[in-house]
Amino acid sequence: MHQNTVEITEDLLASKGQRFLHHIIDTVPQYAFLYALSYGFFYLGEFTGNYTLSDYWNGMSEIEDTIISYLFMFAYYFLMEKYTFKTLGKYATNTIVISTDGSEPTTKQLLKRSFSRWIPFDGLSFLGVNGKGWHDSIANCYVVKADKFNEKKNSIIELEQIGLIGEDF
Repeated sequence: MHQNTVEITEDLLASKGQRFLHHIIDTVPQYAFLYALSYGFFYLGEFTGNYTLSDYWNGMSEIEDTIISYLFMFAYYFLMEKYTFKTLGKYATNTIVISTDGSEPTTKQLLKRSFSRWIPFDGLSFLGVNGKGWHDSIANCYVVKADKFNEKKNSIIELEQIGLIGEDF
């Protein structure tokens, strides 16, 4: 009987340097998108002669700006991790998000993970002792090195299949 669990050991975890790089790389597309919206609204106004969206966007209060930024941050992390278990930063370092038992994270875990990023200073919380951020702990997830994790997972599957020789599986 195949179990989807892999014991997560320290050698599988992404390093603090990788986690910091994720934070830096993942910030770039978020700001780029918001700036692109700003320019898009401006050029839409130029094209149509109606600057309502551009004026609203550029005249937002600090609270409105923060709400828009946090909503986009939530959408970026949730959608990227929901469909690929990675963000652009994790692609750059070849790491993935997994559950603490080694299985794919559930939608609920990814929602918790994305909402937890709204905690002030969460982006630096992974610099603690074990390199696990608050958004990881709250969601019961890890960020692991994809190659090492997949190698370990495949070796467990292969060992389990040895016992299934001659059986239907």
